Amino acid sequence: MTEDDQKQRLSQLEAKLAAAKKAKQPETRADSDFSGGELAWRMVIEMVSGLGIGFGIGYGLDSLFGTLPIFLVLFTLLGLAAGVNVMLRSAREIQAKQSGAGEAEAQKDERD
Repeated sequence: MTEDDQKQRLSQLEAKLAAAKKAKQPETRADSDFSGGELAWRMVIEMVSGLGIGFGIGYGLDSLFGTLPIFLVLFTLLGLAAGVNVMLRSAREIQAKQSGAGEAEAQKDERD
């Protein structure tokens, strides 16, 4: 083998390796992660739905039993607490995803 043949084969091998690495890497899209606005709307919807469900249950029980709006107030407060709980849980989930992605990226950089 001549030196020119070796250089040509080496460049072909490098091109194949680069293509294989590119194919192996997952495609990352800019919109694959949640933006701040989407996260905010998700949390607002969780809060409002908890309040709405609590209000509906309380109003239904008050009209069924013919009582003062005691159930309305009680279940609206319970709905608020449930909405805050769900909102905090989703915030923790998102934070864990973001920190996990950051750690995975750091480990990948260390290997390279």
